[in-house]
Amino acid sequence: MSLFFPKMLLSLLLFWASLAHADASFLARADVQRYIDEQVAAGTLTRPEMEAVFANVELKPNIISIMDKPSTARPWYQFRGNFYNERLIREGVAFWQANEDTLRRAQEQFHVPPEMIVTIIGIETRYGGNTGSFRLADALSTLAFDYPRRAAFFRNELTELFLLAHSENINVLSLKGSYAGAMGLPQFMPSSFRKWAVDFDGDGHRDIWNNRVDAIGSVGNYFQLHGWQGGDDVIVPAEVVPGEALDKLLADKFNLHYSVAELRAMGVTPQAPVRDDARAVLFSLEVAPGETRYWLGLNNFYTITRYNKSTMYAMVAHELAQEIRNRYLAARFAPTATP
Repeated sequence: MSLFFPKMLLSLLLFWASLAHADASFLARADVQRYIDEQVAAGTLTRPEMEAVFANVELKPNIISIMDKPSTARPWYQFRGNFYNERLIREGVAFWQANEDTLRRAQEQFHVPPEMIVTIIGIETRYGGNTGSFRLADALSTLAFDYPRRAAFFRNELTELFLLAHSENINVLSLKGSYAGAMGLPQFMPSSFRKWAVDFDGDGHRDIWNNRVDAIGSVGNYFQLHGWQGGDDVIVPAEVVPGEALDKLLADKFNLHYSVAELRAMGVTPQAPVRDDARAVLFSLEVAPGETRYWLGLNNFYTITRYNKSTMYAMVAHELAQEIRNRYLAARFAPTATP
């Protein structure tokens, strides 16, 4: 069944669902009622619509346990293989081959190479194979009301989810995603969907859950609007001079505060041609136990970190994209065997 149907039907279905499965304890909570009051006053949805949703919300305490689980930072040489592997490369080539026309159109419109769009969808959800099984209303309500450390962020995302469902004519209770509220093939948060998802096939809906065309266009649009420069490099290997200046530069990750010329003056020597006026960030990765290497991340590297604020994520996305492109081109231009 399609996720999309008229608003009137959505309201009626939610209302009758609330009568059948009302969760009075959650709906009656003072903080939930205050939130409903605020959203009704803001015009997000009507009170019956919002109460119908919250009456059907099932809190998921296990999500809180996942969020509070201490993260173990792994070095690059252990992290890399989770994504730079034969399976994702092979599936990435197949995804590209199956969506060539759409990826070509996305490149023409957004100036983002097909391999980068393919790679992001692969890393995020294995090309749609794992988009998440939590109802977003459950996940975001749990985090919005029972996770004080980041309640403000997730309460905003919950509001964005309501607005998304209203504008797209989607049954909010039907939407599923990750335990943290990320959605669809590219794993957009609701606020990201509202800002950057696009209807790339022109059917009147932005469907990143089931529609590869919209998912591809949405990733391309996201990258373009976050500064991707078509044809520019992503990284340049570098040599460095140890010292306080190096430590300061490495601590300033995710920012393009310096030009390459300024970085040269601070002891960073690019090992490949790069413009002196290009903005760059220095980063390091432990490529083997006890062995660290350094790179300059250029504008396009910075753009990848806008999608996921992780140096290792950006690096593996770049490497995976290059290998998928190499394999795709090799398959496309492979000699045809003659009888």
